[in-house]
Amino acid sequence: MIEIKKDSFSKLFLIYFDKRMFKILLLGAISGFPWVLIGSSLSLWLKEDGLSRSTIGWAGLIFGVYAFNYLWAPLVDRIQIPILTKKIGHRKGWIILMQFLILTSLFLWSIIDPSENLAIVITVGLLIAVASATQDITVDALRIEQIGENEDKSMAAGAAMAVVGWWSGYKLGGVISLFSAEYLERLGFEDYWQLTFLILGVFIILMNIGLIFINESDYTERQNKQSETDKLISEKFKNKNLFTQFATWIGSTISGPIISFFKKNGFSIAMGILGFVFLFKVGEAFLGRMSIIFYKEIGFSKTDIAIYSKTLGWITTVIFTLLGGLFVIRSGVLKAMFLAGIIMASTNFLFSILAWSDKSEILFAIAVIFDDIAAAFATVAFVAFISLLVDRSYTATQYALLASIGTAGRTTLASSSGALVDWLNGDWGLFFVLTALMVIPSLILLWIIKDKLKLSEK
Repeated sequence: MIEIKKDSFSKLFLIYFDKRMFKILLLGAISGFPWVLIGSSLSLWLKEDGLSRSTIGWAGLIFGVYAFNYLWAPLVDRIQIPILTKKIGHRKGWIILMQFLILTSLFLWSIIDPSENLAIVITVGLLIAVASATQDITVDALRIEQIGENEDKSMAAGAAMAVVGWWSGYKLGGVISLFSAEYLERLGFEDYWQLTFLILGVFIILMNIGLIFINESDYTERQNKQSETDKLISEKFKNKNLFTQFATWIGSTISGPIISFFKKNGFSIAMGILGFVFLFKVGEAFLGRMSIIFYKEIGFSKTDIAIYSKTLGWITTVIFTLLGGLFVIRSGVLKAMFLAGIIMASTNFLFSILAWSDKSEILFAIAVIFDDIAAAFATVAFVAFISLLVDRSYTATQYALLASIGTAGRTTLASSSGALVDWLNGDWGLFFVLTALMVIPSLILLWIIKDKLKLSEK
């Protein structure tokens, strides 16, 4: 066990009061909020409209968009949004545009009946996912660029604040969503979910007002470095024409970040990193995809879920994310990753106990608290880990590549979570045992490559 002295602990905690951390907190909230819309809100909306567990589980495939956002991340790194880029900055211009698309989608949901227009509901959800996945590319880049390249402690603290922000956007968004839906339902509104989506739109607007006050680094330096790659590729062409210019730009934009990543780490280690990132949080995703359905089936109301899973969960997440950030700073990101994996696996067993017991608010609260502790610790370690791997010349693209691969594992595999519960004949206890075991392959892979990783930790 690693001891943290009282004085050094207090000194380390002061790093969170850096004004840059509060900006990172807001960026995290902007990133996390859309997950409420296409996650718990959509799932419960469909559940209360009479759709099956399998249908709800497969609807989660829209999260798969996050697994592929690296494909257009290079374009986000280089293409400027007309007017917006000049007015508010390259990164913020992209975020504002995507937020507008999410607001438009919420309005469309507010006028749709899912029982009659399921395909349209899922299509709009897909649009939200695309916009959210696109904004995450530039949100993560803007977050990393708030911290200097050699400020490793600040990077770990920034990762913690980003996670706190993400979970704040996700958890508090969930509280607003569930309480609003419950209140409007009790008032007798048949379309209570549709009205709830309009309420959620107001909070998106408020967050975007705050976004305007976040500083953005000069785009010129990145342009110059990217132009150097353009020049190297251009030299390969004998003839200079419009086609070769386009080929050069595409080649540099797409291949440059990937070549840089593999060159830095070597092919075998790079593939090991990608494999670990893909597998690490699969079990957590299986649990998360079905958790709200599980709570509903064993008899908890939307208010119960809002109090225990969202409100209490948010408080727990904030506290242990900040503590997790300090642990990462003191012990290093690799030790934190191993510990996080073990904690995630252990806490999943609590849900098995809850499933095999009678409905118990105490057990529910304990399971939720420890699951949020595990998720908070794992996420801050994971974010710090991949943040230390990126090249600043391709911040958005490389972070998106790593994050999207992690998302691929969580979304593509976890989309079968509902079908797995059905295959187990509704044995939720056994389901959660299986989710606990899913982290083991990733930890084995991390152990194999740990001594050859090139992290910028000091």
